[in-house]
Amino acid sequence: MPVTAIIAAIDEYLPAGELSNLELAAQFPDWPPEKILEKTGVEVRRIAGTDECASDLGLAAARKLFERGAARPEEIDFLLFCSQAPDYILPTTACVLQQRLGLPTSCGALDINLGCSGFVYGLSLAKGLIESCGMRNVLLITADTYSKFIHPRDKSVRTVFGDGAAATLVRAMESPEASLGPFLFGSDGGGAQNLIVPAGGFRLPRSAATALEQGDASGNVRSGDHLYMNGPEIMQFTLKMVPALCRQLVERAGVELGQVDYFVFHQASAYMLETLRKKLKIPAEKFSVCLRDTGNTVSSTIPIALKRDRARGAIKSGNLVMLVGFGVGYSWAATLCRVQNGEF
Repeated sequence: MPVTAIIAAIDEYLPAGELSNLELAAQFPDWPPEKILEKTGVEVRRIAGTDECASDLGLAAARKLFERGAARPEEIDFLLFCSQAPDYILPTTACVLQQRLGLPTSCGALDINLGCSGFVYGLSLAKGLIESCGMRNVLLITADTYSKFIHPRDKSVRTVFGDGAAATLVRAMESPEASLGPFLFGSDGGGAQNLIVPAGGFRLPRSAATALEQGDASGNVRSGDHLYMNGPEIMQFTLKMVPALCRQLVERAGVELGQVDYFVFHQASAYMLETLRKKLKIPAEKFSVCLRDTGNTVSSTIPIALKRDRARGAIKSGNLVMLVGFGVGYSWAATLCRVQNGEF
């Protein structure tokens, strides 16, 4: 019987720090708590500590997965770490996590520098490692700390993003039917400047000049060292690309959109999600909105939503679930997942 890759387990980890709408409203009086919640769908964001890195969050998520018996560290054949906040320029953060988690030295380790589409990309790599390379257990860790890139006076991004991590175990299973796939991908570097931290890499090293703060027409303050998001352009890109991507995916899979039981899109913001849902005519009960107590956790939004929606019964065994990631890069990816028996 052929071997297929399945999502066997997911665990999340959120840092202890919190940033509530009440705190933001006190700083930005023209944005009351109700307005922030309506626009973003976020009430509280979780914020990493000063000395807390994305790898620390990912480590904690993976340990939760091991502690509940989903797998043992010595069973992991390959570690994928998806983050845009690595510990170092080099070495690879995945190699550091291999040692910290006590994974065997026979375990492969690879970093993926992707944001909002990273989970779906990571699933495709895990599937390939299992179905083409003979791996049995692949650990996909997604983790980011965007709060460290954000200027405290930039409400355009500070109201949206939160820090968090997820650990997803992708396991080999004998089955006549594939559980994951098909996969569709895309990228458009023409939109790179619309969601970017301009300074800090080799193209533009940090300097006194990049640290100069400037305000925009909306009163947001940032420097070249901070995260910049062109909200209108990101929205335009998303509304043009995502519906077409979803239709291409079901056509590739040979199913109708109405045959998909549940949809988990990247949890960018409540406004964006609701606009996409209406554009695709997806019933609200089949569509995930799961960022109220986390904020937009970038590559971890999809696995966190999957775990929570499965736990509350919105996703059932045998369901066909569409996963769609999109954003920074521009980069996008989509797949279908047939949920197996048991919980994530």
